[in-house]
Parts: sequence; C-alpha cells; structure tokens
Amino acid sequence: MIDFKKAKEEFEKYLDGYDRNNDKINLKIIHTYGVMDYSQEVADRMKLSPEDVGLAKIIALLHDIGRFEQLKRYDSFQPDTMDHASYGVQILFEDGMIRRFVEDSQWDGIIKTAIAHHSDFTLPVIDDSRTLLHSRLIRDADKLDNCRVKLEESIEVLLGASPAEVGLSSVSPAVADSFFRNESVLSSDRKTLIDYWISYLAYFFDINFRESLQIIEEHQFISRIIKRIPYENPDTCKIMDEMEHTLKEYVGKA
Repeated sequence: MIDFKKAKEEFEKYLDGYDRNNDKINLKIIHTYGVMDYSQEVADRMKLSPEDVGLAKIIALLHDIGRFEQLKRYDSFQPDTMDHASYGVQILFEDGMIRRFVEDSQWDGIIKTAIAHHSDFTLPVIDDSRTLLHSRLIRDADKLDNCRVKLEESIEVLLGASPAEVGLSSVSPAVADSFFRNESVLSSDRKTLIDYWISYLAYFFDINFRESLQIIEEHQFISRIIKRIPYENPDTCKIMDEMEHTLKEYVGKA
C-alpha cells in the first residue's frame, strides 16, 4: 500500500522551496488538496479498492506539482510559459523525485500517464483499463475543484473584468456551436469575456463518471456558477438560459 501520510509530508517539504505567501502559489496549494478530497470522494462513491483510492489521492497530490516552478519562474498559469503537466512528469520520473513520495515503482506507469494528460483538451487512447480509470478520475476531480474556484474567486481575478462587463459581452458563434454539440470549447475559439465563462461551463461535458455528475448536481454547481454574472446583453441572456437548460439536462442524463 502507498504510505500517503509520508507522501503528504514530503509534498509539504517540497512546497517549502516556494513562497507560500504568494497568492498564486497559495491558490494552487489549496487547489491541490481540494482535488485530492474530490478524488477520494469520487473513488469512494465508485467503491474502488483501498489501493485504488490511495492511488487516486497520490495522483491528485502530485498532479499540479509542475505549477509551482511555473509560478516561481514566470508568475503565470498561461500554457505558453510552461507545460506544467510535462514538467511535472519530468521532475517526478526523469529526475526521480517520485521516490520521495512513493517508494514502490509498481504504480509509476499509472501515475505518470494520469499526470501527463490531466490537463489535455481530450485524453489520448489509453489501452490499460486501470490507467484509463485513474486518468479519467483525476480529470474529474480537477474539474470539480475548479467549480469551487469559479464560485469563490472574484470575477475580476478570473476574467480580468467586472461581472457587468462580462454579462454585456456577446457569445461567439464557434463557442455556442461547440457548447450545443455538448463539447468542450477550444481555447482558440474564445474571443470575448463571456466566451471564457462559457468555456468553464463546457468542462462539464468532459466529466467521465456518473459519481462526479452526482456531485455536480448535489452542489448545484451549474446554476450557482451561471448566476454569478448579470446578463444585461439580451442576446447573451437568452443564450445563457438555453445553455443552463442544456447543461442540466446533459448532467442529469449522462
């Protein structure tokens, strides 16, 4: 079994190399533990084995380990500064840091693949069923904690504009098309402030497990996130009503 207590202690030691008073660093520390909690909750609801629950928690603990160096070097989350998932895989597996957290190498392949692809737009083909399970689980847990972020963080921080400004903007046709096809939104299609907000909602179309969808329903994440913005643009207001209905129907039936 994985010694999670030891892994968490080592993770805290790793974080000592970074400025915990930095707001962005602190945001990612809170996010890491939030994802870990959701990973355990989803795994428990799925009635996974104790070993798989522990594995899910370790993957969550380490999934964003590359973010801290990205923030230290560039003070940015933007993907054009650093591929944080690839960097995380590099320091853990090429540099051997994984042994600080997990002594046994038998799970390396699963952990490596899950971390490498946790932030990909879509998962590649993964033939091994257990690796696929954990690659999907970390993506769900990541999105679930991002719901918390979208609800707790100010709109100004999330989008660089006031809620009113966001609600006055127009939805780009490509973004609406992707959404109503029940698909995630490509970053390159986002042109306006509301496009970015809609892209966060479209993450729900990429949820993998019924247990994760149940959490979304129980916490009313869809309505609560949508209601953070006052939609004063009539066309945008109409589209958002349609999107809320579409998303709730999808989550309820998926």
